[in-house]
Amino acid sequence: MGSRKLGVALTGTVAAMLVATACGSSQGSDSELGGSWDEIVSAASDEGAVTLYSSHAPANLEALKLAFEEEYPDISLTYVRGTDADLIPKVEVENQTGNSVADVHMTTDAGWVHRGADSGQFSVPVVAPAVEAPDYRAEDAMLGDTFFMTSATSIGLAWNTDEVPEGLETPQGLLDPRFDGRVGVVSPAGFPAVVHIYKRMDIDYADGFVEGLAQLNPRIYSSGPGVTQALASGEVWVAPGASMDVLVERDKGAPVDFALPPNPIGVPFYSHVLSAAPNPNAAQLLAEFMLTEKGQEALSGNYISVLPGVPGTGVEGSDVVAQDLETAGPESIEPDAVTEYVGWWEGLFLG
Repeated sequence: MGSRKLGVALTGTVAAMLVATACGSSQGSDSELGGSWDEIVSAASDEGAVTLYSSHAPANLEALKLAFEEEYPDISLTYVRGTDADLIPKVEVENQTGNSVADVHMTTDAGWVHRGADSGQFSVPVVAPAVEAPDYRAEDAMLGDTFFMTSATSIGLAWNTDEVPEGLETPQGLLDPRFDGRVGVVSPAGFPAVVHIYKRMDIDYADGFVEGLAQLNPRIYSSGPGVTQALASGEVWVAPGASMDVLVERDKGAPVDFALPPNPIGVPFYSHVLSAAPNPNAAQLLAEFMLTEKGQEALSGNYISVLPGVPGTGVEGSDVVAQDLETAGPESIEPDAVTEYVGWWEGLFLG
């Protein structure tokens, strides 16, 4: 499986970035970034708090909070969970006004991430030593020196095990006429990441796959969790673009299962330390922790980790890490391209 490079490889050394960040960043409080990593860790304890804005799953964010506070009992982690549509405007307003609450922001909006990395408007370089660890593969995981891949969800094949006990081995198997009216799909309206998923289906699953789906009279849901619940209840039997939340429901005893197709479609979470962070040292320490095995075990449980071999992450039978997944390029998820695709999709599925 090929992986596409997502941005410029990390340049320079951590030491060089520490100097540049300490001298050149504009922070939203009187707190200053320490000059060495040991000084940053010490100053983070003095700050005593860090706030994360994220669209990740609530259970994973709570696990991250518990693990981080166990590792650093002097620092309280507060997370604000919301959709990208909710949180990105907050980040932008806080940056513009200098009245910042968030220290670190995590998002799946690849278009916004690329624009933010290009402009340098919202972020400071991440100086966490973990970004230079060989297993992290910064050349595949980072955009410039600010946005760093933190986790990913992979879209895959899912089915109700009562109705489809044999499971699904290939995406093409889902186009069987017996599934007419029993396929669950997510509307792409308002979700650039979902637009990317449908575009990749026609590339990675089969040419014309999306049109084949439309012919099966699928049931349309507003979100991935809606599809997951419909699978668990038997309202639908199969889904071609299910989220890894299916694994959580399976582990709770629901009659569902999930498999990665040969070319998994990925939606990565990118994080960045905000230039207006009120706790700049604790922000860097949180960035570091998220990229450790302990941090990944919490943040990427039932998701795809950015590190290999992390317990509780990934999908059985696969050694895929987040950096291996095919992800969206900026040209395919710009607002005009998204609007055009949504119009085509709605004409196909709703017309």
